[in-house]
Amino acid sequence: MAAQSRKRPNTAKKRHPGGNPQKAKSGAPQAATPATARDWIAAARLRTLPLAITPVLIGTGAATLVDDQLHWVIALACLAVAFALQIGVNYANDYSDGIRGTDDVRVGPGRLTGGKKAKPRTVLIVALSFFALAAVIGLALVIRTGQWWLLLVGAVCIVAAWFYTGGKRPYGYNAMGEIFVFVFFGLVATLGTTWLQVLSLPQEAWFGAVAAGLLACAVLLANNLRDIDQDRLAGKRTLSVLIGRRATQVLFSVFVLAPFAIAAFLALVYPVAWLEGIPLLGGLAAILIVWTYRAPRELITALQVTSFTSVAYGAVLFGAFAV
Repeated sequence: MAAQSRKRPNTAKKRHPGGNPQKAKSGAPQAATPATARDWIAAARLRTLPLAITPVLIGTGAATLVDDQLHWVIALACLAVAFALQIGVNYANDYSDGIRGTDDVRVGPGRLTGGKKAKPRTVLIVALSFFALAAVIGLALVIRTGQWWLLLVGAVCIVAAWFYTGGKRPYGYNAMGEIFVFVFFGLVATLGTTWLQVLSLPQEAWFGAVAAGLLACAVLLANNLRDIDQDRLAGKRTLSVLIGRRATQVLFSVFVLAPFAIAAFLALVYPVAWLEGIPLLGGLAAILIVWTYRAPRELITALQVTSFTSVAYGAVLFGAFAV
């Protein structure tokens, strides 16, 4: 009877409550080192800022085709908005991924929230502060140009930036990140820059917007390819997770090369665009890394090279239009 009254040990496996299954399950949690200024700068992910520069360069160059005068104040304000939104979304991603547990194990640079270096609320406040800064500068642009309907566009941009990884159903977790990046970092950023300067959208602006969007998508693909294993385990269904490594490598190559096909077409009218052959070397190097990498960390280099290829592409196209 005594034997029967003993409690049998529970051998059932406990389910992981959520977040990244790679997170350590044993041992007392170690106190994280408080974030330094360097950590906050790293969390801003400054290496992604070239993606904000590219559409402003192309959009400004396209504007000179309508008006020879360079509207540099408006161009710089557009750049400031792009920077603020980019940094804001980077901090917002840090916050949202961190509280979900997606960043418990990282291949890339460490995070503030996931690494418990800063309170989630503090990271959220910083992210919202940059969104607010973008809104204030955007409002000034609207007042300056009288294009009040652009207030709605700006609001949509901020909402899209937040729901990339924020909210209950973030679209970045459901293979839609590339679509939104193409729309907002390509079409909206480039065409918005041109429109604010000359209230017109020449076809060159459209070609350039598509190119900028594709290069931005390539950067996102390199990032998601690096994190494919971690994202799959964490339940983050990025496009790379859905289509796999090989298809991601193919798609990355298409996203990098297609803008240079567009440049070759534009070079028939704007000969300076043939100089896009120089940034193409960087794009080819990134493609080579993506196809031959052995460790996920190598893709950080591919991401960086693609980002700088993007801004070099934008600079050459600006010169082609403005000269």
